[in-house]
Amino acid sequence: MPGVMPRDVGAGADARCRCRSVSIVALGTEREASASGSAGQAGLVRSYLRGSGLVAELGSPAPSRLRARILGGVPLEVHECPRWDIFDSDWYTSRSLIGGADIIVIKYSVNDKTLFQEIKDSYVPMIKKALNHCSIPVIISAIGARKNLPCTCPLCTSDRGSCVTTSEGLQLAKEFGATYLELHTLNDFYIQKYFGGVLEYFMIQSLNQKSSEKMKKRKKTQKCHRVQPPQLEQPEKLPILKGEASHYDSDMHNLLFCCQCADVAFYSEDFSKVMEAHKVILCSVSQVFMLLFNVKSPADVHDSSIVRTAQSLFAVDTGARLLVPRGAAEPSPPARVIVKDSVFCSCLLDILHFIYSGACQWERLEEDIKKKLKDSEKTEHVLEKVKCILKTPGKLNNLRDGSSHQIKQLYNTSLRLFFNTPVLADVIFTIQGATVPAHRAVLVARCEVMAAMFNASILQAMSLLICAEMYQVMRLQHICELYIITQLQSMPSRELATTSLSIVSLLKKAKFHNSDCLSTWLLHFIATNYLIFSQKPEFQDLSVEERNFVEMHRWPSNMYLKQLAEYRNYIHSQKCHCAVM
Repeated sequence: MPGVMPRDVGAGADARCRCRSVSIVALGTEREASASGSAGQAGLVRSYLRGSGLVAELGSPAPSRLRARILGGVPLEVHECPRWDIFDSDWYTSRSLIGGADIIVIKYSVNDKTLFQEIKDSYVPMIKKALNHCSIPVIISAIGARKNLPCTCPLCTSDRGSCVTTSEGLQLAKEFGATYLELHTLNDFYIQKYFGGVLEYFMIQSLNQKSSEKMKKRKKTQKCHRVQPPQLEQPEKLPILKGEASHYDSDMHNLLFCCQCADVAFYSEDFSKVMEAHKVILCSVSQVFMLLFNVKSPADVHDSSIVRTAQSLFAVDTGARLLVPRGAAEPSPPARVIVKDSVFCSCLLDILHFIYSGACQWERLEEDIKKKLKDSEKTEHVLEKVKCILKTPGKLNNLRDGSSHQIKQLYNTSLRLFFNTPVLADVIFTIQGATVPAHRAVLVARCEVMAAMFNASILQAMSLLICAEMYQVMRLQHICELYIITQLQSMPSRELATTSLSIVSLLKKAKFHNSDCLSTWLLHFIATNYLIFSQKPEFQDLSVEERNFVEMHRWPSNMYLKQLAEYRNYIHSQKCHCAVM
């Protein structure tokens, strides 16, 4: 239920008096405009006060005002405004009256639709303006039993509008954020238990709110006269982590056109090279390519049409090795594939682009081939060949008007088929004794660090880092740093001792080209492998500052070597076995 905010309605004694009092403003009447015979009947609020056990005394200084004491002596004042024209005749007084209220009660008869509509259209906006966004509890009381219940039947239109429906009352309450009550009659139950229970709740809430505000002001005044403890501020809001869109399509597109780690080369019938590609990508979308590269045998496919497509459209040059040796340090020469169909071969670039996009841009492929061939029969011929390549075994290729959705249903494409499997794998990761096969093409396409690892040496990476620093390509510079660090970390001690690579020279270049991360890491690397680098001539090229840093962080430390020498002397003097060596 809505709370109550305190308002400054006066100063001095008047303000102190209101601190422990309740003011209620009752607007409207319980009777219909035409009901003249019940003029003497007591109103809703007045009837409640007369029958409530909370009221200690009741007085009426004026016909429109009631005063009482409730809850052990708390002053209560009720302003009754049965006529709505007070807002028309004296706006200043009505605004002050509503602004000083702790609780507002709006009453209307459910059988007086005309007055309800006037209240809703004319006076509700005035009340909202007078409230001025203050959070004052409002109780809307719909009083009386409906005489003519409105019918929802399309033929019964005569009774509509004769009374106020529950939904209309609820809508009005929603505009106020008010509590809605329906009192079918003004008997003891509806007045005392129903209406009275809600009114008493809001009166207690109002008093509690005022007491709380008074206590806060008192504490604030007391705090001004003493030393305040430090206030712990709220922590700053954590930054919002924005999701990044997938780069899969662009990565595959770049892999196709840069031809990095390509292991397939397509040739025309005159043996001129057309395009390079990657077996794992091709096999992930087509059973035809699986047959072509011996990933599957004809017996595994169980579909003669796929075998016929592979035999009629492609031929593999048997003079070249078809499979890449798994775990080999260098890739095998690309497999040479001859495209027998000249029209299909002329559109091979567009077809491969379609395959590398996940085979989900059929409309674009169709448009590109139409634009290139400019012949409807040739276009249809090429598109049918593509559908045959993408066909799933056991399914009829009966699509005439291909769409991306239909093509997706025609075949099953996924690189997951080759995840953690030695099929076509050309890289093997060894992790704690376990091996994980992988494919260079996928690693290079999806990871820039892997791309650098498979296509650069340490010196080449340093040259690239220098260019990246010169043109301020910071991400590329960071990738080169990571590659150099990874390569050096993987070198065993024996290789570090015999290599001709000058680590000190790398350090000088890293410092000169503002690679602070790499230069700091190299200093620690030299210090960690102190016994190796201190024996090399390049160690003398370190500056005084650099050598001091290395000596301070060297491993093993001078202190340890001194202690070890003393321990050896002790063991030798005692003629016993050394527990360390």
